[in-house]
Amino acid sequence: MPMMSLRSSLRVVATLLLAGALTFQTGCLVAAAGAAGAGTVAYIRGELTSTLDTPYETAVRASNRGLQTLEFAKISENKDALTAILIYRTAEDKKIEVKVAKVTEASTKISIRVGIFGDEKLSLTVLEKIKENL
Repeated sequence: MPMMSLRSSLRVVATLLLAGALTFQTGCLVAAAGAAGAGTVAYIRGELTSTLDTPYETAVRASNRGLQTLEFAKISENKDALTAILIYRTAEDKKIEVKVAKVTEASTKISIRVGIFGDEKLSLTVLEKIKENL
């Protein structure tokens, strides 16, 4: 008899743990989905992405000014009517790639990657400097 109650207790505990884990996961997904429309910032796989409520040309100019404010060396800029790719290097020779993409007439997507694997802190610093120059 005691073995049956122990097994039953373990099943109840396992079920509660699973239910709790699912509850937390669902909450995170809902929070992320709810915030997605608000121009959020996401750092995924080494790349920081943000959508800004600003026209494309303004975002390209702000990106260049922000990176120059940080005194990074400009390596190249490739730009057309929909996308701009800016390549800069830090004093430590870290490559910074900023991609500016037109989403609508009034909004732009900014993607920032530092090096191969990314650097979240530096990417956030670059994004803040871009925003300061809007």
